Amino acid sequence: MFAVALELEVGDLGERARSAFLISQTGIVVPFFLGVVSALFLYSRYAGAGAGFTAFALFMEIAMSITAFPVLARILEERRRTKTSLGVAAITCAAVGDASAWAILALVAAIARAEGLAATLVNLGLLALFVAFMAVAVRRLVPRCLGAERLAGGMPGPAIVAASLLLMTGSALVTEVLGIHALFGAFLAGAIMPRQETFRRYLAARLETVNGALLLPLFFAFSGLRTHIGLLNDATGWLACLAVVLIATAGKLGSSMIGARLNGMDWHGAFSFGALMNRRGLMELIALNIGYDLGVLPPAIFAMLVVMALVTTFLTGPLLDLGDRLGTRAGGASAAAKRFPEV
Repeated sequence: MFAVALELEVGDLGERARSAFLISQTGIVVPFFLGVVSALFLYSRYAGAGAGFTAFALFMEIAMSITAFPVLARILEERRRTKTSLGVAAITCAAVGDASAWAILALVAAIARAEGLAATLVNLGLLALFVAFMAVAVRRLVPRCLGAERLAGGMPGPAIVAASLLLMTGSALVTEVLGIHALFGAFLAGAIMPRQETFRRYLAARLETVNGALLLPLFFAFSGLRTHIGLLNDATGWLACLAVVLIATAGKLGSSMIGARLNGMDWHGAFSFGALMNRRGLMELIALNIGYDLGVLPPAIFAMLVVMALVTTFLTGPLLDLGDRLGTRAGGASAAAKRFPEV
């Protein structure tokens, strides 16, 4: 989560801020509503004994609305679309949408962990104070403590990397003590790190080695051990799982596509945009594990949502290829270049 926050560029949206906010929030509001509808049908049969309906419905909403921002950026880079109109729109909206979704998830975690309304308000109040402290005070102190000259030019060095990781660990510890989750503190620390390009690239490169070789494989293995597919052992369970996949895909892909279309993108481009927004991947698994740890998502629902995350992730490539073929047939061989010009 620290590395994900390093890649977010929400503060540099410029002229795209309004349209990015509208499209990203459309892609969150509609899946949120569908998540409530799904919770109404699934709660009585699959929810755990200790899970209240409010927390259960909120986690269903989060699961329906998250986009895998880091993987989306890598897909666009591999397909050489990072600088096209589609790539810029997708990255910008995914960044805004993920920031919004994680803010909402922090609130949901506070509600799920708190014992009563008063405890919830206290947790949220302390969280707001900590976020303000990090965003205002720590954000200004970090460049001074790390050394502005060393951040701006050349390689920052291992001491700065170590200091950054200490800040990440301290922030994660605070949010865990506040009753939210350690992941939110790590994300917040990454978001307030200095935005110098050299520094971020150097730090991200060092973290990528550890993440890719050790932490991500362990996390996926850990999530796989928690996923008991055998709990979906009858037709009703698999039909419910299929319904979750279809609702999640229709809600996220459909709402994002319509939002993009209303903001001037043609139908084929909007379809490709919706396919990118529908990818959940790692971000979804992180959110699901938080819900599992809090006791809100029981094993059967956890398995359904993991299947949904995998299916929507695997569908991205084929759906993008389908959008390209439809666009080419509709507008000729140069349709993709015309629909997604470089910006």
